[in-house]
Amino acid sequence: MKKIVYAAALLASLYSCKTTQNLSSKDQPIITTIDLVNVTDDKVKVSVDPAKITTEEISFFIPKTVPGTYSTDNYGRFIENFKAYDYDGNELTFTHQDDNTWTISNAKALDKVSYEVNDSYDIEGENDVFSPAGTNIDADKNFMLNLHGFVGYFSKLQEEPYRIEILRPDNLIAGTSLTPTTKDENPDDNFNTDIYTVGRYFEVTDHPIMYAKPDTTSFDVQGMKVLLDVYSPTGKFSAQDIKPGIEKMISAQKKFLGDINDTEKYAILLYLSDLQKKDARGFGALEHHTSTTVVLPETMQKAQLDESMKDVVSHEFFHIVTPLSVHSNEIHYFDYNDPKMSQHLWMYEGVTEYFANLFQINQGLISNQDFYDRMSEKIASSMNFDDTVPFTVMSENILTDEYKDSYYNVYQKGALIGMALDIRLRELSDGKMGILDLMKKLSKKYGKDKPFNDEDLIGDIVALTYPEIQSFFDQYVTGETPIPYNEFFAKVGLEEKSSMINTGYFLNGQVPYIDGDPASGELFFRKGIGFNTFLEKLGVEGGDIIKTVNGTEYTIKNVYGLITSSQSWEEGSDIEIVVDRDGEEITLTAKASQPQVEETSITEMELPADSPKVKLREAWLKN
Repeated sequence: MKKIVYAAALLASLYSCKTTQNLSSKDQPIITTIDLVNVTDDKVKVSVDPAKITTEEISFFIPKTVPGTYSTDNYGRFIENFKAYDYDGNELTFTHQDDNTWTISNAKALDKVSYEVNDSYDIEGENDVFSPAGTNIDADKNFMLNLHGFVGYFSKLQEEPYRIEILRPDNLIAGTSLTPTTKDENPDDNFNTDIYTVGRYFEVTDHPIMYAKPDTTSFDVQGMKVLLDVYSPTGKFSAQDIKPGIEKMISAQKKFLGDINDTEKYAILLYLSDLQKKDARGFGALEHHTSTTVVLPETMQKAQLDESMKDVVSHEFFHIVTPLSVHSNEIHYFDYNDPKMSQHLWMYEGVTEYFANLFQINQGLISNQDFYDRMSEKIASSMNFDDTVPFTVMSENILTDEYKDSYYNVYQKGALIGMALDIRLRELSDGKMGILDLMKKLSKKYGKDKPFNDEDLIGDIVALTYPEIQSFFDQYVTGETPIPYNEFFAKVGLEEKSSMINTGYFLNGQVPYIDGDPASGELFFRKGIGFNTFLEKLGVEGGDIIKTVNGTEYTIKNVYGLITSSQSWEEGSDIEIVVDRDGEEITLTAKASQPQVEETSITEMELPADSPKVKLREAWLKN
């Protein structure tokens, strides 16, 4: 998952052995029907029909948590009118155990269950569901089917095949990396049926589908077909508008990866949100093995949209390396309703985020200094978190109250762990081996169908590389020692220098100075971070709740307007911000001036071109 900080929305897997058969027939898949034609009260009807059940009691689940997210979302909250039927059409009794669980008595008589699904996009605050993992129901216009929000599973039947039958209006087409098994055309009735078959429940949740009026394009990159489907409610953007930047980026990514992956098809599903109504507000993307869902505001300018797509999609695309090719049992046999996470988010998200930056310098898309600046920003952002917590401990406990607010650090320090490991490998191998080479070796050792044991990964990495790498992990990943970045930079002829740099009034790059409370809608200045020179002059304190800015009230709903208006403040103009500080309303005033912060930047040492450090740096960035 890649969350981005935007003007419109500011930052805010248990090992389970493969279960035994619970079916009398292994030949019949679990048949799910989703009706996108007969939508009533903004709800979609779903039925799930297993083969003959052989137990007296069985539970039906909608996921609590899904792979790629770091939150407990309880998708069962969006389910209504749940019913269980026997083979004569009579209702069976059941108990609703919790948000996500329905336990059915007399299960041997069970024919199917049915229910209605509400979507998350048009619910105020989206019930805290990250939009790219959420759902949309807009009859005859758009359906964002993150299938974990629509399709459930029966206890002990997660490994059974599924047949997904989707009744859809004939003016909408599916954007997905799935290939339909069959299509039933019914032109006289203005609807069609798409049928998809997958091998197990994980593959259901791993293949989102977006239905919309045709706005799609595709291109081929080194034997991989890339599909791009776009939903833009006002038609401001089209797939053809976005294609050039995406094609250039993914071509560079595939060249960077080389032979590490053989994905044949990859789908990018872009949903552009309408900020004038209740709609998606959590901007960013969510990875799947062969696709990604992206949600961004339609109000963006073309250059902003291109940059954001490059930021989020490049990250999600690299997930074809991990967890697709390299993943643990926690991921392979993901427990959607009692998840215990892997220790290795430093690899799943951290190395992925590192690759999303490294490939750009490797392929000449950005300069050396651009890359150094990005790493410097990550160091600064990571310092907002406890730098002594073992990353494996934080990772394994990321869903707990103690660590859930640390998920953002996965993209900061997690990427820096990848960078430091890359430099150390280059040093030990005299420039010949880096972290991409390591991931290729791990991919060959495991692959998409062979998960590793969580506790074995570090030992396997050491065996595939150098004994000294054990010390690296002991100190900086499983241990409490902060990474001495200056020591690693010195190995490749880099050093840190401090200087004043410009920022936005409310954003420092991708780091926001303000955040929002989804429940109340209030905006507030974040605690525990340093402010820019303007906010310091204004007298802002962490925790101040923003009431008005220059007389205009601001909440989460119109925060985009706050950011854009601040970008046009004239130097020397009067700025007035009214805040609530500990229950007291306070008026803060100052003259507008260019905000700045002191930043430590990474620069190249003045060294001869034939210096060993320069050669190692070239191997690190360009090899």
